[in-house]
Amino acid sequence: MRRIKLLEVRSELGAGTRGASMGIDALKVACLNKGSDYFRRFNSVKVPDLNHVLFEKNHFPHARHIDSIYMVQKGIASTVEQTLRLGEFPLVLAGDHSNASATIAGIKAAYPQKTLGVIWVDAHADIHSPYTTPSGNVHGMPLALSLNDDNRECQRNQPAPETEFFWQRLRDLGEPGPKVAPEHLVYVVVRDTEAEENAIIERLGIKNYQLEEVKSKGTRQVAREIYERLRFCDLVYVSFDVDSLDSRFSKGTGTPVEEGLNVEEAISLCRALLENDRVVCFEMVEINPTLDSENTMAQNAFDILEAATDAIQNRLRLAEVVSR
Repeated sequence: MRRIKLLEVRSELGAGTRGASMGIDALKVACLNKGSDYFRRFNSVKVPDLNHVLFEKNHFPHARHIDSIYMVQKGIASTVEQTLRLGEFPLVLAGDHSNASATIAGIKAAYPQKTLGVIWVDAHADIHSPYTTPSGNVHGMPLALSLNDDNRECQRNQPAPETEFFWQRLRDLGEPGPKVAPEHLVYVVVRDTEAEENAIIERLGIKNYQLEEVKSKGTRQVAREIYERLRFCDLVYVSFDVDSLDSRFSKGTGTPVEEGLNVEEAISLCRALLENDRVVCFEMVEINPTLDSENTMAQNAFDILEAATDAIQNRLRLAEVVSR
């Protein structure tokens, strides 16, 4: 990989609260206020969204707007795949977290023979399906798509055939079947889950580094342990939801949760994770300035983004020197 490319994904179709589509622009305001040239330094591409359908009636109560989400995610997956095939590092700035399943699909489409590990830094497990969701919001479902596991053992809903049709199409993005194995998924500071999610996490044996463990071990040690767990993975994708931050620092997000990372811990964690040469994609999601005061969340997120980007760039430069 030679350079970073920004992928701007403004879709918020999967969220339950409106406003995440403006998260990227809030980051740009934070960038300007800081006097940074960040958004001039990198080439960027805007992935088309269909946010206008939010004004229309939803016909899919157990996976809201899933028909339009499918159309958007096809574009995301294709853009991620193309970026990787061109030898560039996709740094994805997205609205809601449902978009992450398309990012994962795009990585697998670019590297179908490679084993992918996923590091999910988030307050939420995002492992519901239309069969278990209490809300119908697809941003709570991306990992069920990537794992290809509907958790039917905990079924509470009976989705309509039309919902099941689009759900299957989403699962087949990139390539049919699972994109990630459960042992290759690691949670960090996940702490707000439902009973159905707890059941599948236990059944699949997914590791979750909770806040107490992160604080006691330190972010560097946690990163070392994560990569030891993912030692059989050829590639790694890091997904950072800003609600992984403690709600003192994350009012500007749809679902803030107490007892999360502080900004310094998030910066240190992202640096430690992104220095690893197997990371091929980083994504930041769920900034919602409509819920914020004085753009505080975006300012904190931008500091994290700059630090994460520096770690990626340093690694890419080192790799280029070594390759010479």
